[in-house]
Amino acid sequence: MTLHASEIKVGLGHRAVVVENLTRTQIVQYAGASGDYNPLHTDEVFATQVAGYPSVFAHGMLTMGMTGKMLTDYLGDGRLTQFGGRFTSQVWPGDTLSATATVTAIRKDNGVSAADFDVVTQNQNGVTVFQGTASARLD
Repeated sequence: MTLHASEIKVGLGHRAVVVENLTRTQIVQYAGASGDYNPLHTDEVFATQVAGYPSVFAHGMLTMGMTGKMLTDYLGDGRLTQFGGRFTSQVWPGDTLSATATVTAIRKDNGVSAADFDVVTQNQNGVTVFQGTASARLD
């Protein structure tokens, strides 16, 4: 799918579930892919008994990566020109995350149509776990 400038307007939002029932296996797989084996993400005993958390929790960049996939699925491959944000709450095993991209501006960037978005990812309880912005080229 490729989003066209004629298909969007300021205020339009797109929402998608990015993960259902996040598993510990998915978190460990991300640790392997990223090389980030921080025991807060991979070692239940360390996370609970040493660090005092209720469980291991997902890497922030795993949440951002899943949110980024929602954006590229919506906008089309190779269209995303900027994406950033901050992690606002932990993501736990068992969480289901939904991400929303809302158009905040439509503009021309060196003669090319572009759009800016506010991006929010929330868990099944409505808690925001990631908040950011993105920009993309449009046809």
